[in-house]
Amino acid sequence: MSVRALRGAIQLEVDERGHLLDGVRTLFQEMLAANGLDQEELVSLFFTATPDLVSEFPAVAARELGVTDVPMMCAQELDIAGALPRVVRILAYAETELSKREIKHVYLGGAAALRRDLATAGDPR
Repeated sequence: MSVRALRGAIQLEVDERGHLLDGVRTLFQEMLAANGLDQEELVSLFFTATPDLVSEFPAVAARELGVTDVPMMCAQELDIAGALPRVVRILAYAETELSKREIKHVYLGGAAALRRDLATAGDPR
């Protein structure tokens, strides 16, 4: 078994707490499902949010899903001119039998533009 990194991102419509938590929960659950993982296989989670998202810590969404024994950290994304607004990114480390090539990264809604080569079909949020 190896530790692998999974990436995901979602662009939110607005900076409202409920909307942010719903979006992050959806992204997180789709990342796990796409890779056949459950919470027991998680090693750590790292969340970033663009500077225009201030309504809540993205990690709260994972905690609300019952992820209570996994180290998590939130940080602010760099404020780069012209960058996609209202984006939450997740970098998850998990123990898995999947090879690097088999890992599926999930980019939802407008965040698909960040990595068209990796984006999966999914919720059009």
